[in-house]
Amino acid sequence: MQQVGQVTKMRDADPVLSPARPWERYSPRERTLLLVVLFLVGTSNFVDRNIIGVLLEPIKAEFGASDTMLGLLSGLSFAVFYATLGLPVARWADRGDRRFIITLSLTVWSVMTALCGMAQSFWQLALARVGVGAGEAGAIPPAQSLIADYFPPDRRARAIGIFMLSSMAGYILGMAGGGWIAQNYGWRTAFLAVGLPGLALAILARWILKEPRHLPQFRVDPTAQESISNTCRALFAKAAYRNIVWAMIIYYLMAYGALIFTVPFVIRVHNLTVAEAGAIFGGVSAVGAVLGSVFGGSLADRLAKRDMAVFAWLPGWGLIAALPLYEAALLAPSVTAMAVILLVASTLLAGVVPPIFAALLSVCGSSRRAMAVAIVFFFANLVGLGAGPVVAGALSDYFALAYGPADGLRYAMMIMMCAFLPSGIFMLRAARTMRADVED
Repeated sequence: MQQVGQVTKMRDADPVLSPARPWERYSPRERTLLLVVLFLVGTSNFVDRNIIGVLLEPIKAEFGASDTMLGLLSGLSFAVFYATLGLPVARWADRGDRRFIITLSLTVWSVMTALCGMAQSFWQLALARVGVGAGEAGAIPPAQSLIADYFPPDRRARAIGIFMLSSMAGYILGMAGGGWIAQNYGWRTAFLAVGLPGLALAILARWILKEPRHLPQFRVDPTAQESISNTCRALFAKAAYRNIVWAMIIYYLMAYGALIFTVPFVIRVHNLTVAEAGAIFGGVSAVGAVLGSVFGGSLADRLAKRDMAVFAWLPGWGLIAALPLYEAALLAPSVTAMAVILLVASTLLAGVVPPIFAALLSVCGSSRRAMAVAIVFFFANLVGLGAGPVVAGALSDYFALAYGPADGLRYAMMIMMCAFLPSGIFMLRAARTMRADVED
């Protein structure tokens, strides 16, 4: 064992023996361990972000809030700092210690989520949600940047797919677990139950994650880093990147504008309890996420060996195909029919996410990965997460005047779902220039 350690140190110190690329440095075991830890971090991220969805009805009842105010609480209050802080944090992540950034961010959002459970007014709760958004700004870009350093290009889509499963794992825990806790112990306890464990996870991440930039051959020279303006010009000069940005902005407008109200929709239309609605929707989303993320990423990796444009046209057609499925689910006459349709739709939607991010990482260049992801999230979250729930809530309030709160929300969600179509079209446009724009 000591001899192996000495050989490793010699290899890292000797430029001749050292690996030329970061992913050559890590064994399959180390890659697996990285994915496990980042999966847990991502799960905490999405639990704390999405649990608000299952708690909207009891919060509405306690504070007497309108659907527009609920949209503000679940969207804009979170998105403002989440989007704006994402850029400077990503700039830091492109040259700094990504392990430290992830650990610090995890600590901040966990504390702020716990504070949500202590809020005594609607505006105190909204302020705490601002803090959650500020903390979570340092999660996804550094994590995806680390994955790109651990995995070679032909294995990234699958690795990203596994990592992105954390979004569904977090969503499920937030929906099913958060709903059950809220039903039995109150919505404040639900916030505390998901926020506090993140502090223990932060300690685990600090000691297990490895930063390849600590090795001399992979260290980033801060003086050699291009300016933010040059980074933006280089990225937006690529047609594929521009189209991916537009696709994700529109996608998030639907994802956060419509899907955040799914549990309230099920409660109002199908007369279920908070716990029942959270469990059903969370369970359906879970199965769909596992099937879609794993098989979607694997399929994209396999097909991309022949043509990198697959990373763009596969999600393009998938997004377009998802539109009629989600519309049909909203019109389903029973919970059972809705769940079956949502299972198919969720599988398809989860399958397109890994190749979208693989396409993004393929065209941005290794020195711009965190910034490329953060720029996309800046626009997508500011518009999608910031405005989406508010627009959906305002549409729901408007239609409720004529059709009642149940059908009012249904029509609002059906309108928001139409964003699938232009989002898919932009991904198909990105596919046209993927080959020319690839820069690893």
